[in-house]
Amino acid sequence: MNELFLKIINMSISASWLILAVLILRLVLKKAPKWVNVLLWGIVAVRLICPLSFESALSLIPSSETIPLDIEMAAKPTIDSGVPAINSVVNPVLSSFAPPQHVLTSANPLQIWIPILNIIWLIGVGALLLYTAVSYWRLCRKVDTAVRYKGNIFQSENVSSPFVLGIIKPRIYLPFNMNGQDLEHVVAHEQAHIRRKDHWWKPLGFLLLTIHWFNPLIWIAYYFLCKDIELACDEYAIKDMSDSQRAAYSQTLLSCTANQRIFAACPLAFGSKNVKTRIRAVLSYRKPHTWIITVTAILVLAVVVCFMTNPRQSKEIAAQGSNY
Repeated sequence: MNELFLKIINMSISASWLILAVLILRLVLKKAPKWVNVLLWGIVAVRLICPLSFESALSLIPSSETIPLDIEMAAKPTIDSGVPAINSVVNPVLSSFAPPQHVLTSANPLQIWIPILNIIWLIGVGALLLYTAVSYWRLCRKVDTAVRYKGNIFQSENVSSPFVLGIIKPRIYLPFNMNGQDLEHVVAHEQAHIRRKDHWWKPLGFLLLTIHWFNPLIWIAYYFLCKDIELACDEYAIKDMSDSQRAAYSQTLLSCTANQRIFAACPLAFGSKNVKTRIRAVLSYRKPHTWIITVTAILVLAVVVCFMTNPRQSKEIAAQGSNY
């Protein structure tokens, strides 16, 4: 179990470099289609899920195994982050854990600390899973008296803003006081979530957050994933609208988010967030030029090549690894 824990930490560290690259690329690709940002977070998810990767001379990840899996048994524990400045700070601290050489019966204190950290990690995972279950249960309780409007669309007196709930058979929930053009725009937006399979991607993102909860960059990535999902969904819904229709859509966004409270808190539900950013994006929407798509594709490919691959190991390190 300790080896699995250390493996997850190493995967999280490797993915952190990709997250930093994606955060920078989001700023560069402001004029690119919003779904590209969601795609980039999908690449991060693959890096967090897949324990194996190809080695490449083009890799920009400093180290694929920052923490050796046998560090708790090492006579002199050290890490190899690939960044000398980090190694020079962390390794002296780790060396202080090494038992005195003349005391042969002393155990490496990491043999105690790593299992303790492992237990803390499992407690954190359990707490977030419990939060997910309780949030989902409470939200289901709120809409258990909802009335079918048509198809997979339901209305409830306990709903203050529209949202999608469910993974296998997602449903759209609307407040009773919504009608006319607002209803049309909201249904278009929420149906876009379902067509784009967002009701799968957000729970997957939260599951990865649950596993890697100890990494602050994963929390940042999940925040921007939720934000980018909404922006991409808006873009999908308005791509064929006129300027006047987009203005009306923006007004619907404003009115629907005024009273929102808890729905976005549930990792399995979709609510509306970042309304100012979304309205600004809707009103300024323009279909991207071909050159923007081309540049975007090149940059995304570069990210895949440079951050989805591991750096090549030197022959000495590879030989040492084969001797264990």
